Amino acid sequence: MIRFGVIGTNWITERFIEAASKIEEFKLEAVYSRSEERALEFGQPYNVAHIYTDLTEMAKSTEIDAVYIASPNSFHASQAIAMMENGKHVLCEKPLASNQREVEEMITCAKENGVLLMEALKTTVLPNFLSIQENLQKIGTVRRYYASYCQYSSRYDRYKEGEILNAFKPEFSNGALMDIGVYGVYPLVALFGEPKSVKGQSIMLNSGVDGQGSLLLEYDEMDAVITYSKITNSYVPSEIQGENGSIFIDKIHTPEKVEIRYRDGSIEDITVKQDQPSMYYEAKEFIDLLMTSQYESSLNSYSNSFITATIMEKARKEMGIRYPADN
Repeated sequence: MIRFGVIGTNWITERFIEAASKIEEFKLEAVYSRSEERALEFGQPYNVAHIYTDLTEMAKSTEIDAVYIASPNSFHASQAIAMMENGKHVLCEKPLASNQREVEEMITCAKENGVLLMEALKTTVLPNFLSIQENLQKIGTVRRYYASYCQYSSRYDRYKEGEILNAFKPEFSNGALMDIGVYGVYPLVALFGEPKSVKGQSIMLNSGVDGQGSLLLEYDEMDAVITYSKITNSYVPSEIQGENGSIFIDKIHTPEKVEIRYRDGSIEDITVKQDQPSMYYEAKEFIDLLMTSQYESSLNSYSNSFITATIMEKARKEMGIRYPADN
């Protein structure tokens, strides 16, 4: 049994708990919030035994083994390090941290304290992404990776009315690249590693974060194009183009339908059954590692998280996007 605490009392934490509760070894033991009232309100439906409003107290608690962090991006590093320094394993929402330096500090802390740190990037642990990896060689030499994830934010209307919520505040290391673009970058890194160069452009909002953007990444024999947005929707699939055919991916963030379209016109459906909620698979990967005393995921590895953070920081610098955490 892995006793979990959660940091972040929001809808994504609710989704995580619902998915993780399907795993026999998962037990929700504690909730943290700055507000005791909010912590009690959030924890009540789950019959949570322990409520914390002090992070240090939570970190030192003997009642939990692991922590799921879904707080604003700018808090990820400090909260994760506080937990890991006290022997807690950490599953941290994407993006893992604000920048490359913070990611490096988190990885170092995990190694020094002998605990598991894993970025909760769901795409790369989903069965249909694993199917893409297993079938990639069928399309021959890959020449282009194209990923699109554009989703009109539910908070953008309020932003246009003058109310700037956390999702559009640079002090929380938010914006389209960090919140949405990462879903295109991380799978690219998992499949092809680190690019030779990164170029980016963005549409900036008055609050100081990017509303949408695009990246062009260069490899030795291929390029990659990633488009993302929090201010528009897009309905086009993502695609990996090879000399013998292309892999079509319905949704890069949560692949549910994947197929190979060969040059001769034939189509091979490589979709596999994915009958659990999408966040189940990241929780299962994390818990399985702990149950077998492994302290790094081979899927959402330290290397993949570090390269992803490096790419996004390079892109932000080129686009003139800076966060207080970068100082």
